[in-house]
Amino acid sequence: MSSNEILSTEIHAILPPKGRDLRLDFFRGVANWWIFLDHIPNNVVNWVTPRNYGFSDAADLFVFISGYTASFVYAQMMIDKGFIVGSTRLWKRVWQLYVAHVMLFVIYIAAIGWVALRYNDVDIINEFNVAGLVDNPIQTLTQGLLLKFKPLNLDVLPLYIVLMGLFPPILWLMLRRPDLTMLASLALYFAARQFGWNLAAYPAGTWYFNPYTWQLLFVFGAWFALGGALESRSVIKSKWLLYLGIAYMVFALIMTMAGAFRSFGDMFPKWLYEAFNPNDKTNMAPYRVLHFIIIAFLITRFVPKDWSALESKWLDPVIKCGQQSLQVFCVGIFLSFMAHFLLTISSGSYFTQLLVSVVGIAILCGFAYYGNWSKKQDKPSKKMPPAPAGPPPQAVTAKS
Repeated sequence: MSSNEILSTEIHAILPPKGRDLRLDFFRGVANWWIFLDHIPNNVVNWVTPRNYGFSDAADLFVFISGYTASFVYAQMMIDKGFIVGSTRLWKRVWQLYVAHVMLFVIYIAAIGWVALRYNDVDIINEFNVAGLVDNPIQTLTQGLLLKFKPLNLDVLPLYIVLMGLFPPILWLMLRRPDLTMLASLALYFAARQFGWNLAAYPAGTWYFNPYTWQLLFVFGAWFALGGALESRSVIKSKWLLYLGIAYMVFALIMTMAGAFRSFGDMFPKWLYEAFNPNDKTNMAPYRVLHFIIIAFLITRFVPKDWSALESKWLDPVIKCGQQSLQVFCVGIFLSFMAHFLLTISSGSYFTQLLVSVVGIAILCGFAYYGNWSKKQDKPSKKMPPAPAGPPPQAVTAKS
């Protein structure tokens, strides 16, 4: 038996078909738009985002797609070139994420500091959790580089960095024992919730997105890409999932509205209201996980890979934002702060809220289109075919 045959017998995962899946780009772009809107306080436009209508939100979608994409991109490389090469390619991406986070971190706190000094707004320093930079700047910056200190709204990227950094051995196991790896992730999730495991934050507390629990969605995304979707096909297509799933989503909507409107929440028994409010986002409550899984299954059922709308010009802006996800995400975090600042110094009217939201999304699309164009310029241009040879030049003789 050849080495390739031995390797093929070790692999039990089902790799997704080659070719770009525009559904991933579309939903990743949508997630970036939603994250931008959700990070603008007192903004009526963020009522269009899913966090107001159920237990899960854009962060869940972002982490799931990140796990799906990571396995989609690096699984074949790890199979063909081995664990070491696959790991180094993954860690190269981790380094890119880390550099992006550091750049965003520096620009973000510089903008907050400038606004605080320019407009004598001391409260904004406390609001965005950067007061430690005033009292102990060296220690705080150091902890920021170690991902322990995070200003407000800078929590998702450090989570992504940690999950990607630890992904190589998980991917190696996922390729060989996908179901067992998924069960191990589920066991870690429940153990972390039971024993209170989390990473320490600076200067106090723990991470807002607990990596021990949020890894479940990341690994679930990888498992779903590497055969999990095919294994679950009978469940995804079943009628009972459709009926029970829709019923659960309606229940999630009711409980979420109960938390948003206290007078409505008072209509429910206290034990029922407090079981779902406040929504446990840090440790990702089981009802939140279930809500997202149902959404993922229903989307898989009703949005096929060859959905014609994905090729339409109307969805192209959001797809481009998904294809340039990292830079769009970073720009969106910065723009959300600027939008919040503009709303605080203006009337904050509904028109202003709509204006900063629409302009912000337009800027995100501009960065996405530029990134897409720039990437095309980096590719070597196709060589022009050589010109056909002409007749040999005629000798010129001088007349005597």
